Amino acid sequence: MTRFLQICLGGAIGTGCRYLLSGWLLRALGPDFPYGTIAVNVVGSFLLGAVMTISLTTESLSPATRLFLTTGVLGGFTTYSTFNYETLAYFEEGAVLLGLVNLCATVLLCLLAGAVGLFAGRFLAGA
Repeated sequence: MTRFLQICLGGAIGTGCRYLLSGWLLRALGPDFPYGTIAVNVVGSFLLGAVMTISLTTESLSPATRLFLTTGVLGGFTTYSTFNYETLAYFEEGAVLLGLVNLCATVLLCLLAGAVGLFAGRFLAGA
């Protein structure tokens, strides 16, 4: 139960950071392009790669700290970073086909699910 609560706390921290960064970029650069979303995904991808590499190749971070930072903080900050890390791991392992399948399936299925969600929302709202 302690691990679960640590992840929840990390998620709250990550979500708050995402809100602050996205809001700051919205105010600084305007609403014409999703600068905040891109920034969150890029920063989250960088941080997840760094934290995972450090934690798996050194003893600097305990498994509990790694879980708090990756699943908790960065999971709340952005889930794109996990997708990015997993896809890059396939490529690094030489499983290029699996990496490409993961890349294409994620992008296409998420776009499809988003479109279905839009239609479902419109239907339920009577719009």
